[in-house]
Amino acid sequence: MVGYMDPRGFTVHPIWPPSAEELGYPFLWRFWQKLPDRGRIGFFYHSWYTHVLEDRLFDRVSEAQLPTVIRQINSFERQMVDDGAAIAKFWIHLSKKELKHRLKKLEADSLQAWRVRPEDWKQAKQYAEYKTFAEEMVAQTGTGPAPWTLVEGDCQRWARVKVLTQMAATITEALDRRTMQSAPIQLPHQEHLQPTEPDLLAQVDLTASLSPEEYKQQLREEQTRFSKLQQSIYEHQMPVLVLFEGWDAAGKGGAIKRLTDILDPRSYVVNAFGVPTDEEKAHQYLWRFWRKLPTAGKISICDRSWYGRVLVERVEGFATELEWRRAYQEINEFEEQLTSAGCVLVKLWLHIGPDEQLKRFTERQNNSFKQYKLTGEDWRNREKWNFYEVAVNQMIQRTSTPTAPWTPIAADNKYYARVRVIQTVTQAIRNQLKRR
Repeated sequence: MVGYMDPRGFTVHPIWPPSAEELGYPFLWRFWQKLPDRGRIGFFYHSWYTHVLEDRLFDRVSEAQLPTVIRQINSFERQMVDDGAAIAKFWIHLSKKELKHRLKKLEADSLQAWRVRPEDWKQAKQYAEYKTFAEEMVAQTGTGPAPWTLVEGDCQRWARVKVLTQMAATITEALDRRTMQSAPIQLPHQEHLQPTEPDLLAQVDLTASLSPEEYKQQLREEQTRFSKLQQSIYEHQMPVLVLFEGWDAAGKGGAIKRLTDILDPRSYVVNAFGVPTDEEKAHQYLWRFWRKLPTAGKISICDRSWYGRVLVERVEGFATELEWRRAYQEINEFEEQLTSAGCVLVKLWLHIGPDEQLKRFTERQNNSFKQYKLTGEDWRNREKWNFYEVAVNQMIQRTSTPTAPWTPIAADNKYYARVRVIQTVTQAIRNQLKRR
């Protein structure tokens, strides 16, 4: 099929059994790494569906896990289509007789014999069971956004024609859909944005504080408790992801420093996310975060995160209303994949009041060593405090789930916030260890 195409415009991805590294991530992780840029085509020879076919046939995935895997695949494909991708899925069906004939023919060819795997013969031997699994897969994952095309494969000429015809139709339909889309729904004028109930941020006790003496003692104790968990994290091969969101000048950097001060630097990585690069803009917005997930036994700390979609991108109009509204569901689905794979996900919102923020801005402005931390964008964001407050409240309401809850932390007093951050992360890890 690709012989008719310019090779500069596509990439073929043969999918083999996952490597040891890939097994340390959610199962879709390795496919996110291979997604094509906008304007390019990716061909997957086998795909994420191997997980519900071969892995099921060979008892590498349990029947109890199957509904979760199916749900994650459907969510993944829907997100891609919502972002403008065209997905063409083909099940090329062979009769049992034709399957065995082709395997024998390949094995007899010294230049082609390498293509035949032991798994291929097992499929032929358990043909009826494999066929049943395939029928169930097609029924459960043939969705409106990403339907299956069944191809009669015994005749190779017919199969090529049908696949090429459907490929062209799928791409044409996607292009027509983009052309026919009405203008994006615009955000209401921000003066009309109303506060939501309940006001979760108003419930944070900003008077919480520690004296310098209390801070020194408690910080040492909490850091020691946290550092002792490093060995357990490694032994249980448990990925840990801690994300920090909060107001400008809320103290995220200082909290991250105290969290990592006593850790082995080989055990963690800190990722600071800013404006996406051109490469990152060429993919669905979650793509750049999938690339930075912690592997098994490691800690990943995010200074800002995917929540920019429903915060700065929403308030500043960088995302359309349709995009940021569907992001709540996309984020919940993303985080469910992380936690179902055993990841400890800790989400922290560092909260300060507007008066405290102004005080810290002024201190930065007057301190030559800290002036680099203050930008014109910080002042502009401050002018939109009320609008961001609405966005933050809705973010917490819609994305705080039982397996990935938000923890708002009072940060007017930096001492209190730093200790509370370490306590929260430590407790989340302990809770996960108890469940294992």
